[in-house]
Amino acid sequence: MGLTIHYTFRFNGDDDEARNALARLREHALTLSFERVGNIVDLAGNACNYEHEDADPRDGWLLIQSTHNIERGDSFISVPPKRLIAFSTLPAEGSESANFGLCQYPMQIISGGQTIDTGLSAEWHWHSFCKTQYASNPQFGGAENFLRCHIGLVQLLDFAKTLGILAEVTDESDYWVNRDPQALRQTIEQWNQMIAGFVGQMKDSIQTTDVQAPITEYPNFEHLEAEGRKQDQDSGEGAED
Repeated sequence: MGLTIHYTFRFNGDDDEARNALARLREHALTLSFERVGNIVDLAGNACNYEHEDADPRDGWLLIQSTHNIERGDSFISVPPKRLIAFSTLPAEGSESANFGLCQYPMQIISGGQTIDTGLSAEWHWHSFCKTQYASNPQFGGAENFLRCHIGLVQLLDFAKTLGILAEVTDESDYWVNRDPQALRQTIEQWNQMIAGFVGQMKDSIQTTDVQAPITEYPNFEHLEAEGRKQDQDSGEGAED
């Protein structure tokens, strides 16, 4: 739970063109104020499957995010890529890792003795997300650290668009659309208060202080919680009116 930006890539080209696009994207990431930018990994076959012994555990989160899931009734079938070119970044301290890549997937898989269409074309695909909210922890630099993190991600996605690989962005802060840093600052304040208030209510409902949530690690958690509860109360009173 936390403010997140989601992004989808699509690309129709050969292996060299896909790798070149990712190399250029990584080079641009190095010009931004990211905490860390990893090397490109180029994998095929079982090495792309995070559950297989051939997979490198150091690439675990990247491989998990590269996995496509097919909904079948009440469950999901995991479809790892057959080819993956990607790199991982840490936009700022406190945020999640942000992974960027291009993958090719099988168009059909065998599961439970049945042939199942994956719904994926032969082109390159990528869908990922990064939770940026907790870069706003005052211990890591507060709102300024968050702004650097979130705006940096948007700048990298802007560059992905110029490369012709960006298909879609969903930004829960709306910064992707409005490009207003002041509104982004206000948004993160509201989200911090809202989630702190929610976590505080959860503590009350289960009558324990042992609730694990990143927002509780903020040194000003109690203030955020009070503000979040007040907002929730005010909105409830407004609804009654």
